[in-house]
Amino acid sequence: MTSRSKAAETAGTAAPAGLESLIVAVGKERKLPPVHLWNPPFCGDLDMRIAADGTWFYLGTPIGRPALVRLFASVLKREDERYFLVTPVEKVGIRVEDAPFLAVEMAVDGAGRERVLSFRTNVDDIVRCGQGHELRFEPEADTGGLKPYLHVRADLWARVSRALFFDLVEMGETKLVDGVEQFGIYSGGSFFPMAPAASIAGLRA
Repeated sequence: MTSRSKAAETAGTAAPAGLESLIVAVGKERKLPPVHLWNPPFCGDLDMRIAADGTWFYLGTPIGRPALVRLFASVLKREDERYFLVTPVEKVGIRVEDAPFLAVEMAVDGAGRERVLSFRTNVDDIVRCGQGHELRFEPEADTGGLKPYLHVRADLWARVSRALFFDLVEMGETKLVDGVEQFGIYSGGSFFPMAPAASIAGLRA
């Protein structure tokens, strides 16, 4: 297994040795509370915001304690287009600028159709990309590029960092999907299209 990071390559640092190293870095794969079973009364909005870069803010100030951010992330729930922190007895609304999480590290097992990609998020979730944990790619209007996202759990997604997106593009290949040649990437036995193959020159630029 290899781990890839453009940032690590650029800095000349050694890359981690794969998924096992990610789990060691986290300590263990955490068990999350059953927020999908909780339906407490709404108690109003909280002045809490998750910025587009994954930073959590409370009362306009970044939350500097990673353990506290992980705790909040473990009770995050999305209903329609709104986000809430929930416990068995209360639910409070928060604001999310883009996706609530950021995928910051990636491990690669295998290649081509046998490839399995595993990601670590900024709140130390370990996600193995495949059926049920898909990649999706959305147009970015202001740049003409793509915004990559990874499904983490329930209706919660992580924005894939730009450095990791470049790695995904380097590993990409084409496949005929519904009669159209699509450029995308395999992981966990599934193919995730990024864009029509005709636009690949723009992706690689």
